[in-house]
Amino acid sequence: MPTPIEESTTLDTTRIDDVRIGAVRALVSPAVLLEDLPVTPAIEQLVESTRSAIGAALQGRNDRLVAVVGPCSIHDHDAAIAYAQRLKPLADELAGELIVVMRVYFEKPRTTVGWKGYINDPRLDGSFRINEGLRRARELLLQINALGLPAGTEFLDLLSPQYISDLIAWGAIGARTTESQSHRQLASGLSCPVGFKNGTDGGVQVAADALQAAAAPHAFMGMTKMGVAAIFETRGNPDGHVILRGGKTPNCDAAGVEAACAALRQAGQREQVMVDCSHANSSKQHRRQIDVAADIARQIEGGEHRIVGVMVESHLHEGRQNLVLGQPLVPGVSITDACIGWADTEPLLRRLAAAVRARLQRGR
Repeated sequence: MPTPIEESTTLDTTRIDDVRIGAVRALVSPAVLLEDLPVTPAIEQLVESTRSAIGAALQGRNDRLVAVVGPCSIHDHDAAIAYAQRLKPLADELAGELIVVMRVYFEKPRTTVGWKGYINDPRLDGSFRINEGLRRARELLLQINALGLPAGTEFLDLLSPQYISDLIAWGAIGARTTESQSHRQLASGLSCPVGFKNGTDGGVQVAADALQAAAAPHAFMGMTKMGVAAIFETRGNPDGHVILRGGKTPNCDAAGVEAACAALRQAGQREQVMVDCSHANSSKQHRRQIDVAADIARQIEGGEHRIVGVMVESHLHEGRQNLVLGQPLVPGVSITDACIGWADTEPLLRRLAAAVRARLQRGR
């Protein structure tokens, strides 16, 4: 007769474990992908120098404005490269005033359901070829960085940074995840500066709390580049900052900047903000980004030093289009949030650069 202990070792747990899992597929390890698609010395230098320049701007040692500009999300490799090829010469021309970082977003948080981004679904057909998406994302980042243009992204998934974070000069934590302890812990170990968006209701306190949490050391579970579960102990990230993206009302004007800085001051944080020209600050009307940027420029010209950066959703062509299975897409048009086109992006960036020049002259 089997003993009770022997019976327990053969207990069938299929009725209570993984009952809602439809399939489990192998995930490529980060180390394999990084070996196949390695960083070059030139890209390493670009990423390192851009991170350092942004950190200097956040620490008040550099008066340039950080400009994170690019598509709402990446869905087309060729269109992203075409955009980068237009942005690069302008970024070089305005380098005395702007630290231009291309927005290269691969993961999209969804309010309910929808396309989750280039990493999750690179073929745009619901096939969720994530290994392919990780490879495509890294290939694209390598090509953009090889042009001499640094890249920024939003960190949504907690494992994906192991595949791409060495190619990211600036990162963001979105409004839906700023309050997440896991994302604050992640930010505390990231090698790049990280912006935390205010809450979807417009509240800045959650972002101020996130700065404090991300600046502190943490210990948490994660996956190494070899694909092994491990406990990570971080040192904390001193280059965190708040991104104002609006809420129930916009918070990009002078009053909004002052209110945010007052909350940061009370929390013992540096009084500095990046302003997102899109989302609630533009009332979800993409062309209003131009007006928001113009208002930011006027504040900067007036001597406002607490605005350290801007974000702009921009693509080759303005507007957006629906993703419909079997229906061809118009190249260079967003399939997520509507963007302004390149024709409006170039003068917008020139206007911001002129404002920074004016601010520099006021300080002399």
